Amino acid sequence: MYMHTTEEDNTTRYPALDQMTDNPFHLWEDHSKDSSMLTLASGILSDEQFYIISLFMIYSSQIINICAIIANSLCIAVFVKLGFSEPSNISLTALAVCDFTLAVLYTWGNLCFWLTFHNVRLPFHSANVSYLTGGIQFAFLSTTVAWITAFISFERCLCILVPLKVRRLITPRGTFVAMLIIIVLTFCPSFFTFIRYKFVWVFNPYMNRTILNTIPVNSEFAILFEKISISICGVIQPLMAFSIVLICTVLLVVQLRKISSWRMSVTSAKSQRLQPEENPASSSSATEARISEKEERLVRMVVAIATIFIMSYIPNCIALLFYVVFDEFNMFGVYSKLSIVFSQITSLGQPISGSVNILIYYKMASKFRSVFRRLVRLDRQEQERHELE
Repeated sequence: MYMHTTEEDNTTRYPALDQMTDNPFHLWEDHSKDSSMLTLASGILSDEQFYIISLFMIYSSQIINICAIIANSLCIAVFVKLGFSEPSNISLTALAVCDFTLAVLYTWGNLCFWLTFHNVRLPFHSANVSYLTGGIQFAFLSTTVAWITAFISFERCLCILVPLKVRRLITPRGTFVAMLIIIVLTFCPSFFTFIRYKFVWVFNPYMNRTILNTIPVNSEFAILFEKISISICGVIQPLMAFSIVLICTVLLVVQLRKISSWRMSVTSAKSQRLQPEENPASSSSATEARISEKEERLVRMVVAIATIFIMSYIPNCIALLFYVVFDEFNMFGVYSKLSIVFSQITSLGQPISGSVNILIYYKMASKFRSVFRRLVRLDRQEQERHELE
């Protein structure tokens, strides 16, 4: 990494940024009419500001990514040991696998940008290649995580609303099939991006060598297909999943409060030794309450997971709104630098959410906590410490 000052204008230059922003997509587009927008964009975020902010985001997000990779690896190991006889274990394992993959993809993107900023001469255009081999997949996989979270929230809603029928409605095999369908419909379409873009070998005058780069396929079918896929998989699907999670979380919280109030009234009645005549309605309420009491820990855990997901996904919704409203607000548009920084900030929600989930499992799931402690040998360490004392 280095920078120098030109004698003509005495301004600081960042060759690494020149290499990264020398985007081949612009070779096929005429931006002469956007000269005023270019001036405005350069005034919003200078090269130096972009350089400092991006490096800070790379280093800070990389720490979070490492935590997410470790945490989700442990989650997957624990769920495998617990087995998949319970539908919730299947969906939570799928969520952990997706969170793990998201952290790996984010790490790959960070590595490519870090190499670019440090002026490492690679045989490929790191920014563009990482966009097609990690950035697109990260965006689509975020939608997968959203739908898996929506499924988990909906499953818990059924456990609260129809506790006696949920065993027949939600089975391990049905949950496994649902996870496959979600992945096929939300993540697999990311590979259709290669209909719109392709890899080519181009000559880079800055490096004075031929490197692997990407160019757009400007056929009408490819452009139309890209718009449709982005609209469906990048905007409609995430917002639908977010809405389902939000609605189910509200329903779960309301129902949990009702159950808590009912239990308090029953406890109060018992303390006063009141024994009213039992009728079918009260018997049904008692049965529902007993079943809910058995499921309450899992329901509260799902509420916590969904709440963290909602908080972490709100920035993504804002980002989607910006990308839809402003045509030039993307990695290859006039506001490319601002878009990259904005994406780096909003994308932090996913690895943060993936890192925190293991704490929720450990706190609220006794079986998970027991297996986790045996897995990392905490129980043995405590036993040895007590023997020494």
